[in-house]
Amino acid sequence: MTATLNIGLARASLETKLFFRQRDAVIFTFSFPIILLVLFGSIFEGDLEGTGITVAQLYSAGLIGAGVMGVAFQNLAIGIAIDRDDGTLKRLAGTPMPRAAYFVGKLVSSLVLAVIEVALLLAVAVLLFDLELPTDPARWATLAWVLTLGLAGAALLGIAVSSLPRNAKSAAAVVSMPYVLLQFISGVYIPFTELPSWLNDVAAIFPLKWMCQGLRSVFLGDAGAALELTGSYELPKVALVLGLWLVGGLVLCLATFRWTNRGES
Repeated sequence: MTATLNIGLARASLETKLFFRQRDAVIFTFSFPIILLVLFGSIFEGDLEGTGITVAQLYSAGLIGAGVMGVAFQNLAIGIAIDRDDGTLKRLAGTPMPRAAYFVGKLVSSLVLAVIEVALLLAVAVLLFDLELPTDPARWATLAWVLTLGLAGAALLGIAVSSLPRNAKSAAAVVSMPYVLLQFISGVYIPFTELPSWLNDVAAIFPLKWMCQGLRSVFLGDAGAALELTGSYELPKVALVLGLWLVGGLVLCLATFRWTNRGES
């Protein structure tokens, strides 16, 4: 177990270094949510009636969740699909390295990138849109468990989805479409009150909706609860659904993950 963890951490260091050597990927991954935040925050100005919360602050909380989802789900799914297509997975499976170490490396690397993403988005939100950082230790604790559970659930979903693309060329298209759709139905760009109930029901199946809801509780406080469908952040339910995604996502990965492309042995 200790050996697997140590190898996984070494693999995480390698994965992170390889990511930062791809300048276009680094720029796009970290700048895209920031550009959207600045764009939406500048276009949709003013306060949300009766809350004292600005539209930009509402977008800030949602885009932090979307940024973490992008790192954990989109980047991970596409990266694994590329590793499968170029034979990296097949070669690693044939080495003495424990297979679990590969996933430890991917997850820890995603955690590092997510921390950087959150820090950058928070800096922009605080400096440009007056987002207030929590002063209550309990809200910082909520931020920690929401991001940890949300990241893990999104990462497991990304690992499972990585088996859908037939090859590396189709990976970006196959993975990006559900990621974009989830953002629009999960309260990142459009308030839940503006969506039909059936879309709210679909969003409630996936971790992004609950991660964003938990983040709003951290950054918008009690005043922001009035913006939720139930008038409450439902933090126990947030923890329950994200926790279930850890179990369900793991089962889904075990059932669907492949070390080679379809048709290969």
